[in-house]
Amino acid sequence: MELNSKKVIVNKSAADLCAYLSDVKNFENLMPENISKFEVIREDAFIFALKGMPEIALEVKEVESPNKITLGAISDKIPFTLEGHIDAIDDKTSNAELIFKGEFNAMMAMMVKGPITKFIDTLTTNLTTI
Repeated sequence: MELNSKKVIVNKSAADLCAYLSDVKNFENLMPENISKFEVIREDAFIFALKGMPEIALEVKEVESPNKITLGAISDKIPFTLEGHIDAIDDKTSNAELIFKGEFNAMMAMMVKGPITKFIDTLTTNLTTI
């Protein structure tokens, strides 16, 4: 299953935005309002939980500065990645898009598609305010 967020314009250069997303503690600022937990567990990893949902642990898997950052689930139980794609517009602004890629059976995919789409759209919307 692959889900794409909307593309947003961010008032940061591509390099600055990639650096921002590479610092996992910054994800706390991007989380939805219904977050019930956020904890940095390593320099490159964090755990978060939304109300009514299980905890999810993510770690930085790959950084291709300034155009791409890939976060991945630490647990093998729900294998997925969250990619941030960044395109420079000029020296001070860039486009950003998040892409969720996960391997789910058809039933699970139906259940998580709506909440995950809303989640990545919230993350990208909140990118416009940094």
